[in-house]
Amino acid sequence: MMEGLLQGFGVLMTVQNVSLCILGAVLGTLVGVLPGLGPATTIALLLPISLKLDPTGAIILLAGIYYGVAYGGTITSVLMRIPGEASSVVTCIDGHAMAKRGRAGAALGIAAIGSFIAGTFGILGVMLLSPPLAEIVIAFGPWEYAALMMAGLSLIAFFAASGIAKAALMAFLGLFLGLVGLDPISGTPRFTFGVPALVDGINIAPLALGMFGLSELLFLALSKDAKPEILRPPSTLLGFMPNREEWKRSAAPIARGSVLGFFVGLLPGGGAVLASFLSYAVEKRLTRHPDEFGRGAIEGVAGPESANNSGTAGAFIPLLTLGIPANAVTALLLGALLVHGVQPGPMILERQPEVYWGVIASMYFGNFILLVLNLPFVGLFVRALEVPRRYMATAILLVCAIGTWSVGLNHFDVLMAVLFGFVGFALRRGGFDLGPLILAYVLGPTLERSLRQALLIADGDLTEVVNHPIALGFLVAAALILLSGMLMRSRPAVVQDGGS
Repeated sequence: MMEGLLQGFGVLMTVQNVSLCILGAVLGTLVGVLPGLGPATTIALLLPISLKLDPTGAIILLAGIYYGVAYGGTITSVLMRIPGEASSVVTCIDGHAMAKRGRAGAALGIAAIGSFIAGTFGILGVMLLSPPLAEIVIAFGPWEYAALMMAGLSLIAFFAASGIAKAALMAFLGLFLGLVGLDPISGTPRFTFGVPALVDGINIAPLALGMFGLSELLFLALSKDAKPEILRPPSTLLGFMPNREEWKRSAAPIARGSVLGFFVGLLPGGGAVLASFLSYAVEKRLTRHPDEFGRGAIEGVAGPESANNSGTAGAFIPLLTLGIPANAVTALLLGALLVHGVQPGPMILERQPEVYWGVIASMYFGNFILLVLNLPFVGLFVRALEVPRRYMATAILLVCAIGTWSVGLNHFDVLMAVLFGFVGFALRRGGFDLGPLILAYVLGPTLERSLRQALLIADGDLTEVVNHPIALGFLVAAALILLSGMLMRSRPAVVQDGGS
């Protein structure tokens, strides 16, 4: 293994590959900052250009964009309450609340440092655990995936700040939105209402940007305050570092998020999005400061941000060792590998070790570059919050429109984003939480597809699940999560005196 890693750094340490690694990290950060312009779109656009490069250099560039986005997506989530990337949706909750309390620097600082630690842990996991974990992942079938998605949906019990009933209603709405498009089994259009553009389903970019970004724009536009609700940010780099209490409260969430995100990232249908939601739910359950969640708890930033970066690294295990993409972005990376004549799978270490170890080495180097890139410029991003609300609203509108249009290159997505903006505004004014909606939208299609496949194999016999112990374990976990969340919410709130 050490020989392979040294070989990887030997492959990386050329002017071309180092430059491509830095370029990928920088582009990934910029892509993450721009809402809507996700890694899938950017990789798709750069794929033709990468054909001019050698296989290792091309994958180093495209992989840098993929894991760089996880860093950049935090910035707009904290500063504008707009998720730069789907995996940063949950960061909007406490990250933006911290910013409004004048702690934007601490939120961005702990997110960058936690991301670096988690990313490094994830890369070590890819290097050490690829062979044994690949055997576990490949053993999962439809029953296991369906049960895993149900366990993920049970997390709505922890997002029900306004009540279980409202959270369940939002989850059902998210599931419905995920059903729009072609039936995964028969290929028949459903819930498209005769609109051809809906045949491919509802893209997450207009949904997330509308629900979070444009709804926030409406709140800004209707606000009478001309100034942002934060104190002036510190003028030095040290001023953006978390204080001692915040460091203490962040250490365990970073560790848990790193481990949790890595293992969730291994699973197709899981990835960074599910990892960040799971981490948030875990931290909300374990925290000693439950009253702060949703109001600026640093655990709600440190855990999810660590989880989504570790999950991004974990997704490389099924990609490289099995040739199985865990999400849309790794599917594009798989296509890039195949176009360059690289066949991912168990034999890649023997047939093309320079590609495997070169990518691993570039991830170490790129993760360090991202830390160096993010921390010195945190202050510049924090200062964006000093812009008066009327100018901020205009900028949000422009960014959302460009970002949404760039995903599908059509005006229908922009119209959908506007529609979801008004819907999100109305829901937020009605006291509904948008977290369960996004969670159900992400998990719903995988749940439906896996469950229907399982039932087709079992001739509709639901009792077949007892013959799948892993799936049964996930279902038990889902029941315990729901029960725990409901019991936690049924307890009277405890008012704590004092506090930091």
